[in-house]
Amino acid sequence: MKLFTPVAAQQVTALGERRLIARIRRWLGAACPPAPFGIGDDCAVLPPSRREILVTTDPVIAGRHFDASVSPAAAGAKLLKRNLSDIAAMGGTPRSAVVSLALAPETSLAWLREFHRGLARCARTYGVSVVGGDITQAPAGFFGGFLTLLGEASGPRAVTRHGAREGDHLLVTGRLGGSLLGHHHAFSPRLEEGAWLARRREVRAMMDLSDGLAKDVRELLAPPLAPDLDLSALPVCAAAQRMSRKSGRSAIDHALNDGEDYELLLAVDGRRSIAPLLRAWKKRFPQVPLTPIGRVVRQRRSLPPLHGGFEHLVASPSKRGRR
Repeated sequence: MKLFTPVAAQQVTALGERRLIARIRRWLGAACPPAPFGIGDDCAVLPPSRREILVTTDPVIAGRHFDASVSPAAAGAKLLKRNLSDIAAMGGTPRSAVVSLALAPETSLAWLREFHRGLARCARTYGVSVVGGDITQAPAGFFGGFLTLLGEASGPRAVTRHGAREGDHLLVTGRLGGSLLGHHHAFSPRLEEGAWLARRREVRAMMDLSDGLAKDVRELLAPPLAPDLDLSALPVCAAAQRMSRKSGRSAIDHALNDGEDYELLLAVDGRRSIAPLLRAWKKRFPQVPLTPIGRVVRQRRSLPPLHGGFEHLVASPSKRGRR
């Protein structure tokens, strides 16, 4: 299904803004509560929370975060799942979302319908209410979906990326390196896993892997701390092995640099054995690996430098992966 259509009767301009908003409300169905708790007022009304409030925002832009190989339903789900992964990284529970759209006049109504149906299915799966947003006209050939997600800590604390200490263990969930063969949209945000980890006191810091382990681990560890990674221990997925045969790059290079893994990277108290954590994890999440990949150390010249991952807003952006 094509995002843009030359047939005027099939474009968003055939409806206009007010009728399109009504249509979107219908497409979202049960994922959109009635006003004032959903679409239809100047602001949405949200119930108060006794726990820490979490707020995140991420977009999907046609040609940047998805292309014609991705179905509109998968693109809509990705818009929400990218944000869910951020909530998971804090050990939180998602609650409500607002979605703004920048639409070229030739945007296909049929494509937009399936986009919202995919978004709605994902929202129902994870208990998220779509409570508002906005629509604006974009230049020809442009589509952008922008979602802001609100959540709350699922327990007594929200885990940040700033608690790691020298000697801590570094671990990752799942397997890395499959984004170029579809994982960038066909993933499950680690919400249950993140909430479980946030309740473990030995977990000191956590973040999700969106720009590639090589970059994201540097975000987790501010100088003078640095990662001492055992690259042979990285949990590399089968898709990275297949991609390696096509690209000529090693599977570990894909796992380090391609990004959009949407797994969790965590620092665990190095004064304790990680064996109890690993045993409890395996019992709770038997299908999802939790892998030790190194330690937190002080920067020293003998460590191999980590470079790569996706850098936003650079003169010559990396062509690796989709963002």
